[in-house]
This record gives sequence, C-alpha cells and structure tokens, in this order.
Amino acid sequence: MEYHPQAIRLCALIFITFNAILHLVEAEDQKGFISLDCGSLPNEPPYNDPSTGLTYSTDDDFVQSGKTGRIQKEFESIFSKPSLKLRYFPDGVRNCYTLNVTQDTNYLIKAVFVYGNYDGLNNPPSFDLYLGPNLWVTVDMNGRTNGTIQEIIHKTLSNSLQVCLVKTGTSLPMINTLELRPLKNNTYNTQSGSLKYFFRYYFSGSGQNIRYPHDVYDRKWYPFFDAKEWTELTTNLNINSSGYSPPQVVMASASTPISTFATWNFSWLLPSSTTQFYMYMHFAEIQTLRSLDTREFKVTLNGKLAYERYSPKTLATETIFYSMPQQCEDGTCLLELTKTPKSTLPPLMNALEVFTVIDFPQMETNLDDVVAIKSIQNTYGLSKISWQGDPCVPKQFLWDGLNCNNLDISMPPVVTSLNLSSSNLTGIIAHDIQNLTHLQELDLSNNNLTGEVPEFLAGIKSLLVINLSGNNLNGSVPQTLLQKKGLKLILEGNTNLICPDGLCVNKAGNGGAKKTNVVIPVVASVAFVVVLGSALAFFFVFKKRKTSNSQGPSSYTQVSEARTTRSSESAIMTKNRRFTYSEVVTMTNNFERVLGKGGFGMVYHGTVNNTEQVAVKMLSHSSSQGYKEFKAEVELLLRVHHKNLVDLVGYCDEGENLALIYEYMANGDLREHMSGKRGGSILNWETRLKIVVESAQGLEYLHNGCKPPMVHRDVKTTNILLNEHFQAKLADFGLSRSFPIEGETHVSTVVAGTPGYLDPEYYRTNWLNEKSDVYSFGIVLLEIITNQPVINQSREKPHIAEWVGLMLTKGDIQNIMDPKLYGDYDSGSVWRAVELAMSCLNPSSARRPTMSQVVIELNECLSYENARGGTSQNMNSESSIEVSMNFDFGATPDAR
Repeated sequence: MEYHPQAIRLCALIFITFNAILHLVEAEDQKGFISLDCGSLPNEPPYNDPSTGLTYSTDDDFVQSGKTGRIQKEFESIFSKPSLKLRYFPDGVRNCYTLNVTQDTNYLIKAVFVYGNYDGLNNPPSFDLYLGPNLWVTVDMNGRTNGTIQEIIHKTLSNSLQVCLVKTGTSLPMINTLELRPLKNNTYNTQSGSLKYFFRYYFSGSGQNIRYPHDVYDRKWYPFFDAKEWTELTTNLNINSSGYSPPQVVMASASTPISTFATWNFSWLLPSSTTQFYMYMHFAEIQTLRSLDTREFKVTLNGKLAYERYSPKTLATETIFYSMPQQCEDGTCLLELTKTPKSTLPPLMNALEVFTVIDFPQMETNLDDVVAIKSIQNTYGLSKISWQGDPCVPKQFLWDGLNCNNLDISMPPVVTSLNLSSSNLTGIIAHDIQNLTHLQELDLSNNNLTGEVPEFLAGIKSLLVINLSGNNLNGSVPQTLLQKKGLKLILEGNTNLICPDGLCVNKAGNGGAKKTNVVIPVVASVAFVVVLGSALAFFFVFKKRKTSNSQGPSSYTQVSEARTTRSSESAIMTKNRRFTYSEVVTMTNNFERVLGKGGFGMVYHGTVNNTEQVAVKMLSHSSSQGYKEFKAEVELLLRVHHKNLVDLVGYCDEGENLALIYEYMANGDLREHMSGKRGGSILNWETRLKIVVESAQGLEYLHNGCKPPMVHRDVKTTNILLNEHFQAKLADFGLSRSFPIEGETHVSTVVAGTPGYLDPEYYRTNWLNEKSDVYSFGIVLLEIITNQPVINQSREKPHIAEWVGLMLTKGDIQNIMDPKLYGDYDSGSVWRAVELAMSCLNPSSARRPTMSQVVIELNECLSYENARGGTSQNMNSESSIEVSMNFDFGATPDAR
C-alpha cells in the first residue's frame, strides 16, 4: 500500500486539530479547578499530569512561607508527577494557603501528603490541618509509605479560603498538592457542617480506581465487589448523567444478588453511634429487560424504610439521598435493598458514597476587618510570620499586635486593638485603619510615619487610645480629635507636629505627673484586689470549717501508709445514688456471692430492688487504694455517661465502709475470655475487634467528651468488662485524672498504673497526658491479636511490645497471631490492627495517634473482616500498605 504525502499531511493536520480540540475541552472541563504543585519553583510553568491530564501550577502565589523539597528517588516510581515535590514549613507555627474562590459554592478540597523521606531523617511528620479557623484533621504520616489524601466537601463563606498547616510537635508540616474542584450547588448540600470523605465505592470487580478525566469533578472512585454474594452486571451503552454526574465507567457496572430472592446488603462501621453522616446512592438500570421483567425494591437503613418502591431508570443515572444527616445505633450501619412482591428481578446497586459530618463552629473574623487588616499589611509591606490565616481565631494563633473580641460565638470576631509600635513603618497613616470600625486602641508609636494626623481617626467611634508618639508627623492636629470625649491621644516626639499645650513634646514634670496619676489608681486597684481576695479566702475557710464541724468527726482512720485519710479529702459533692451500709448488706445478701477480687477489694453480686443485678465493690482495709481513689471514681462516674463506660448505680460512704455499686457485667472481663478461664469457645477475630472498638469508643469519650477531659491511667484487659450481649465497657476509674487543656501539654503527677501497660514516657518523666492511655490501649490490642501475656520471662523478648516488634522484623506475622484462631481472619484486617498497635506504642507520645484516630482505624479493620470474601479479599491485600495507618478515612485513598 502506498501513502501519498498530501494524505499524510492531511492526517497529521486532522490529528493536530483533534488534539487541540481535546485539550481545549479538557481546559474547559477544568474551569474553576485549582491544582497546586506545592514543590514547584516560582518560575516553573504549568504542566499537565500525564496520568490524569490535570494542569498543575506552582503554589508560590498562594503561600508566603515555606521551603521546597523532593521525595527520595527510591519512592519516585510509586507516585505521579505532582506528588514528587513538596513544600515544608520550618518557620512559624501556622502557615497558610490563601485561595480565591466563589462565595457560597460547594468545593471538593483535597490535600495530598507524601513524606518520601525528603529530609533524609526517616522521621515522618505529624501536624494539624485547618480549614480557616477550624481544625479539619490531624495528619500523621507515620507508617504511611504511600502517603495519604485528606478530602472534604465544604461550602465557602466568602471569596477567600484558607488552608493552614499547624505545627503541633517537633516535626515540620509539609504538603505535596492542594486541589479545589467546584461542584454543582444543588449537590452535596447539608443541614449544617461540611462533608468529610468516608468512602466512595462503585460495585465492580474491575480493580480499577477511577478519577479525572472520567469524573468531571475529579472524585476518586474505588472498586468493591463481594463475589460470594453478588453477580456483576455491565454494559457498553451510554448512560445519561444526573446532577451528581458519577462517571460513565462507574455507572456501567452494578452488583446484584446471586439469588433472585436474596437481599442486597452492605454494611459499614462509623467512628461512634453519635457520628452523623450523609449517604448518596447512585442507580441506573443497565440490564436489557424482557417484556415481562420488572425490577423494583425497597431501600432500608438499619431496618428503617428509606424508599418504599424504587425502580432504577433505564440507562439513566439517578441519585437517592437523605436530606437530613443520619446516625446508626452502635455506629453499625446496614443498607439493604429488598425486592418487592411484584418484582421479577433482584435489586441492584451501581455506586455508593458516604461522608461523615464535620462541624466548623468557629466563625471567621469579620470580613470587613480582614480586608482592612490585609490592606494595612500590604500598605506597609509587613511580613510577620504570624500574619497568616485568620487574624483573630483560633485564639492561640492570634496575629501579633492584634487583640480581638470573640466572646459572642454567634457573631464574627472583630479587631479591637492594633499595635504596630516599632515596626519600621514608613509613609502616611494608612487610610484602611478607618475600616476597623470596632477598634478601641491604636498604637503606631516609634516608627517613621510622616504626613498629617488624619481626621478620619476621630470617626472611629470606639477608639479610646491613640498612640502616635515617636514619629515624624507634621501639620496641625485635627480639632475633632482634640475634642473627642474619652479619647487618650499620645503625640509626644513628633517635633514637626503643631499641638496645643505642648502635647507633642516630652516634659519631665508632666511625665512624672502622668506616671503618678497612673500609679496611684493601679496601687489602689491592687490593694482592693488583695483585700477582697483575703476576705473571700477567709469566708470560704470559715464556711468549710463550719461544714466539717456540722458533719461531726469522721470514723474513717488511716489503715496503711499507702492509704490517704478522708480528713485530707473534700467530701463527695453529690448526694445522689448514695446507699447506707445496711442497704449494701441487704443487696448482697450479707456478701454471699463473690464475683472477684481487685486492687480495690472484693467484688460481690447483688440486686437493687430485687430486680436490677449489680456488682458491689467493697474497699478493703489492706487495699493500696484509699478514699482519694474511691472519691475520684465516684465523682467521675456520677458525671460521665457513655454506653462503653460501666454505669455507677450508686455508692456507700459510711464510716470505714466504702463501696461502689456498678451495673452487673454478666460475662466478666476480656482477659478471662482470652485465657479461656470463662469456659466456652475462644473469641473469634470479629468479636475481638468489636470489643476493642467499643473499648476505644469509651476511652475516646473520656478524652474528648468529658469536661475537663480525663485520662483513665489503668487501661488493661481486666478492666474491659463484657455484659450479657458481649458489649464492652471500660471499668475501674480510681486512678483517673483530668489532663491539660488550653495550651498545656501535660500534667505532672505521681506515676500510677499497671506494670507492662505503663507508658514508658510517663514513667520516665511523670508527665501525664491522654497519649499515656493510647500506649496502654496499644498493649491491649497486642493481647487480643496474640493472646500472649504482657510479660513472659521465657520469651526471647519478655515484654509483648518488644516481642511483637522482633517478630515483625523477621516478617513473621503467622507466629504473632493467636494460633487458636486457626487462620480464620482477614489478613488485611490483622495487618492494620498490628500496625495500629505498634503506632500506639511509639516511644514519643506526640507521635501516637489520638483515640479518635484509633476508633476510626479499628472500625476499618472490622469492616475489612466483615467484608471478607471474593475479590474484596484481593482489594484488602492490595490496599493494606496503601491505606495502612490512615486514621482519617473509612476507606482511604492512597496518594498516587
């Protein structure tokens, strides 16, 4: 066959034209997209990512700080081009990206983090990620070889959006790419809050991840398929799109039950029963139906009807969703599609998205104030490292030189004080200062400002103090300023300024007089405070003594050196649920049935009102625990209530007779079941995971749900109790302590806990924080994985953490797992649990996950185990490295 040159040129022209049109279409598809390569140099031109066709550009115009780096070559083959470079932030605490967006628009926001040992330190960082003034998520790169993606759908409140990286420890925040994708405003709407990605599945056995250009919004879809329960349907025909526009390739496949009469079901686990979520179900009928065929089914969530009779549209996408946020009891969600009697075909499902609700309660600073302060910043060329992000909130990141009023949480914070003293300011007094309409104090002293004192300063109604001393101002001071009532005007040191009565000149006599006038009120104020404080102290001491005397002498005496006498402790504040000793004798039938013995004393079976079973724990006189621990446990349990904390029915505080009365936990403690002491079968892997998930939820509540937050200090398998339904509850709060908040990092306290479970950092420093509980929980995790004692001197490494670590270095996962499970578990679930346990045991408490992150990861382990079978097994094994140690998602995408 011969090829004519003209024909070749024509083909080439057609090809070039086609490519130009294709790129034009792609450019139009990316309208409104922001795709930042956070390691590109300022002069680098935009480029198209070969794997997606997305156009990435340098981030230099969007951030004012940070340095660039590149992941090590050994990792480069794993990732696409945008993830090879990064920006890290060695200076300042909060470093922010400022992005121009469209107000009141839903944006899909993605941040990609790949450490890749860019600094050669092999020390993956941990830091916080903020959206405006609100915490979005904690990013912990430890164990995430393949990086992680954080994704959220958020409606913008203004034309500017700030994404901030906040240093929380010794490691440096870093980021590889930052991406924003505008969505249709009639999609993904919520009653309140934003949508945090939990999972996005399309039901196919293809094994292919889908994103842009197939998805016009650059959502990433992951395949999921249960070959044991489902049949896959596919089509090559075109499917009409809907408002949510899931990709053609996603909607071209669907899962349907193997049996015509079976129910299609899919379950997942949320972080807790209080977690709110939104669910989006995408349907399309892709099977060619015969004349008598019908497909109709009802949709239920945890047994509650969502849609009574639904028939998917033929070759057309339709999305079903709740307009209100949903919750699932115990955090376990079950979605079921059940065919109706008139249907000849089983139900089908094409794709499913689930997002948890994340509330951002902190309002951004008043927009007018933000515009004004940034204009002032630009006018004077201020480059303060702290002047990033929101000027006023959160309070710990308040800009240097500002004070704000943010006491009313229903109103945006406003700037009330601006102090730019000694800031090398030049030029005139910036006109934008007049736009700070709530300003009370203005200090521009000791700069090189010139020009006249502007009259607009008198128009700021709230101004009380203006300090313009030490500048080179000239002209006359406006009469409106001089006559403004209640205004303190300081003008000294401006030699060219025309002032009445010598206000612009420093005079020793006047200065001394001023000082005297200031000092006298201050001394008087201090004296008043001292007198008032003394009076109050005297009043409370007198009142306390009177109260103590009215109660009569205590019959409780010191019984051992280790015990604390009641006389040194304040009485338990509440009188609710208090039993007399005679009532305790009656409820236990004179202490007839012993349930067990602990450090506190003997535990007896009892009944209240002859109906409710209880466990009665009596304080032994030989116990190392005393009234202090007894009081701490009572007061904690009287004010906290959670389904995974043992309920306190009541207590007895009568002379030497101290008792705690708990709800009865029929199945004893977790350690008994692990060791086989309770008889019956050994707990399977799914049950073990369920128990530790529930225990973690209880601990997470102590850390985050209590005010003030609490540290348990004695987390161990014998303090995890099981009721008749094997629901797990944390017990034994005698050692619990409140831990620091509002900027403090720890509380110094005498070390307490159980050997083997004790946090080495806490033991070494006496510094207690919530991460001490995380360490103990890591030991519990290793126990349920291995069914080994915490300390075993006959092992090569006596402590369980060291022994597991040694086994892992040998790649010996089989010898780590409890042999009594006989291999009946999902390997991906086990690996994640082991990795999670080891991260909890990090020697540095700052590098351990929070209990909220632990709960999320354990729920993912449980969902892997629940979904065991078919190609989902392959998906788990492929994803075990990619998503390992990601505490932020239900099904987390990797960063590739």
